[in-house]
Amino acid sequence: MSTGEDDQDQEAQASPARQAGRRGPRPAGSATISRVAEAAGVSRATVSRVMNGSPTVNPELAARVRAAAEALDYEPSVAARSLALGRTGTVSLVVPDLANPLFQGVLRGLSQAAGKAGRRLLVAESNEDPEEETVLALEARRNSDGLVLASPRAPDARLCELAARLAPFVLVYREIPGFGAPSLSVDNAAGIDDVVAHLTGLGHRHLAYLAGPPGSAANCERLAALRAATGIRLTELPCGSMFDEGHAAARAVVECGASAVVGFNDMVASGALTGLHERGVQVPGDVSVTGFDDIPFARYTTPPLTTVSIPKSELGAQAWERLWALMNGESGGYNARFRPRLLVRDSTGPVRSY
Repeated sequence: MSTGEDDQDQEAQASPARQAGRRGPRPAGSATISRVAEAAGVSRATVSRVMNGSPTVNPELAARVRAAAEALDYEPSVAARSLALGRTGTVSLVVPDLANPLFQGVLRGLSQAAGKAGRRLLVAESNEDPEEETVLALEARRNSDGLVLASPRAPDARLCELAARLAPFVLVYREIPGFGAPSLSVDNAAGIDDVVAHLTGLGHRHLAYLAGPPGSAANCERLAALRAATGIRLTELPCGSMFDEGHAAARAVVECGASAVVGFNDMVASGALTGLHERGVQVPGDVSVTGFDDIPFARYTTPPLTTVSIPKSELGAQAWERLWALMNGESGGYNARFRPRLLVRDSTGPVRSY
């Protein structure tokens, strides 16, 4: 079935190949939508509908437009097509720090799942800055069809304030009670409880916690679980999330006299391992060390790191499933909280007896 405009277009008798030929050869990709419309004897609106795959165009007219576009080597503007369709064909991921291998796992799972659906992935990092994070999130959402926020550092109230402007989006490594967007989170308290049970079972009573970034919800949850643990004395040491920060904290670990270290994550714990070794401290002979996340090289540290494993790639894949549903006007499904698993390796051992 054709529109009135298409009926008028159909009366035009111009041959696309002949009209294209009158004007001689043109540089590849230099043709405009107006030139295609003139060559096909149709309106620009008809060309636009054909290029965007609209089913409302008469098949004969659509064939003429495609023939003219091919003869003129016409390449539609990606930006213009995105505006016409209201879609960009891309989704965005915003993370606090791309140098952290934890987010590489999520990136891979999300990228692979989105790729199978024919979507591209844009990635941005906030460098642990909550204000920069919100600016990036808004910009990323304007330039893509959906957004995944991994371990966002912005406060709950700020995210709630921006929720309508960011939709559709999914939270990963973060859960906000009563929040509208789907979330995929980790039971940090359960992971810390397993670490404490393991260390106290080895006789450790004085633990040092190398704290993560203050804006990290995971850090808050892990610290709260440590503070709630019974039968231990806890020393809290400011640290961060990266290897060099854990390395710098080794001195404070030695000075506080703790027999075991709980790192905010594996990067921090690995840095502490190196720093302790440089100070002549034996691990686990003198001090036991644990991490969190089970990043790929945690098993290759010296000694291999006892840590808590979380399903990083699975989180990325499930984030895509929920985002895809939201992008198609469906429900994002239920929130999911994953229970991590303790992996005991050689960086922990019995408390040293004096």
